[in-house]
Amino acid sequence: MVKFEKFQLLFQEHPASCNESYIQHLINAALFGAKLVIAGIACIVHAILPFLFVDTASNQVKKLNEELRSRFQQE
Repeated sequence: MVKFEKFQLLFQEHPASCNESYIQHLINAALFGAKLVIAGIACIVHAILPFLFVDTASNQVKKLNEELRSRFQQE
């Protein structure tokens, strides 16, 4: 039983430090990652076609940074 508790703790410790359940953390982290991927794709397209997505990636990174800051200020 001790091994299961240690294994379970691996999945609960970090989300709990963010005041989230495992499922809440899974959803929030996945959405955050998806937004970063989309911003990265916009960067790649912008590299090839510089007239497209001129501010898209930087604006998204600023929004995500503000989102993280507001989360940490609430703690």
